[in-house]
Amino acid sequence: MAGEPEFHQSKNHEEEVTSGEQGFAEHDPEGLICSSKSLQGHLTQVPWLLLLLISLGLFLLMLATLVQVSRIRAYSQGQTQDQQGSSSLDKVAVPREQTHSGLEQIQQIQQQLTQFNASLAGLCRPCPWDWELFQGSCYLFSRTLGSWETSASSCEDLGAHLVIVNSVSEQRFMKYWNVRKNQRSWIGLSDHIHEGSWQWVDGSALKFSFWKEGEPNNDGDEDCVELFMDDWNDNKCTEQNFWVCEQPSAPCPHH
Repeated sequence: MAGEPEFHQSKNHEEEVTSGEQGFAEHDPEGLICSSKSLQGHLTQVPWLLLLLISLGLFLLMLATLVQVSRIRAYSQGQTQDQQGSSSLDKVAVPREQTHSGLEQIQQIQQQLTQFNASLAGLCRPCPWDWELFQGSCYLFSRTLGSWETSASSCEDLGAHLVIVNSVSEQRFMKYWNVRKNQRSWIGLSDHIHEGSWQWVDGSALKFSFWKEGEPNNDGDEDCVELFMDDWNDNKCTEQNFWVCEQPSAPCPHH
């Protein structure tokens, strides 16, 4: 029949291919050379594996992106809450009326303190009782009599000394009190250590003098000085006179 030779030809061709493959297999005992069928199987498996790896990579990338986005949102929300908190604190500020009233109260307290300090300054006495203040010094005009030595000791017992006259204004102050009381008063000047060398009780030399006319005359060993009327006179140190003590004044608050 006409179709039989074609059948035998194709069969012979398949046998040739098979025998060829077997020949290659004999020369490749370790299977290093793949057959056409196995190569086609490997080629069909590679795209699916590559697609799986690409899908896995995209999934991981999307997951990392989602994590980063969530972090950014959380950070932005935290900043928003902080801003809202600070703005709420600003809104909870003390009302202006309360602030103004608080300032007024503070000013009133300061005024009261100033008045209180002024009252204390008015009550402050820079000098003890019965002492007179003049140019930063306190003066005590005694009401008892005594010798020059006794008078000097009495002043020292009070933490003072017999008066030392250092200026014209101080001499005028002494004259005023002497005339007012009309009495002789010892001052802290003498020459009982060295005759004719007048010194004050603190050891300083005489610089200003207000002697009466003709004084000092050392009549009968007169070594101590008294304030008599307006000027000075030397007299015996044993005479009984009043005396004048002097000491620095005490500072008062804000003075």
